[in-house]
Amino acid sequence: MSSPAFDRASIAARFAEVRARIAVAATRAGRDPGEVTLVAVSKTQPDEAIEAALATGQRVFGENRVQEAQGRWTDRATHPDLELRLIGPLQTNKTRDAVARFDVIETLDREKLAGALAEAIHRVGRSPRLLVQVNTGDEDQKAGVAVGELERLLDMARETQGLTIDGLMCIPPVDESPDRHFALLAELAKRHGLTTLSMGMSGDYETAIAHGATHVRVGSALFGERKAPLAPSKG
Repeated sequence: MSSPAFDRASIAARFAEVRARIAVAATRAGRDPGEVTLVAVSKTQPDEAIEAALATGQRVFGENRVQEAQGRWTDRATHPDLELRLIGPLQTNKTRDAVARFDVIETLDREKLAGALAEAIHRVGRSPRLLVQVNTGDEDQKAGVAVGELERLLDMARETQGLTIDGLMCIPPVDESPDRHFALLAELAKRHGLTTLSMGMSGDYETAIAHGATHVRVGSALFGERKAPLAPSKG
């Protein structure tokens, strides 16, 4: 029996609520709700939750790890409109698998990775859409290119490696208001002629939409908070 946390009706209700809130936020910002794509963050979710999400018509999913995505989506790739997006850090030794599996890679953040992606695209014969992750808060522990290095990375990726960059992605610091980070990312995208903005998560996607987000990455608001497994009894 499915646990209540992953009951199909419960997940369907969450998806309906988030979609409605996206539409309201877009309308308030003077935008067409159709301009905003909901990316369901499916990392670590059990099969029953994924099936429940698919049953709502959701077809765009975000995964953090290449290997986990391979295991989760290989048997579900029969959906012709399925779109998989890599939203977690990518190691250079995983680029070939990532290029083969994902439709979009959102976490290009360094020159070495740009070179590895260009080689993998050539060898695999498949070209996922690419976003550059920007570390808008200049946090030492967080992935993403520094704001001051973005132009150099874009030039190198485009001119030296021949990559097409669709847009930018960011994850604001958890202890700061996200507004200025979303505004900064939108300004950077405009400056560099990019139209795709992946920003906003469960707690701030409406704010991100107000700043021009085209893709919002939502996990817990759709699937509920994951609970840590109970420690085994020592009794």
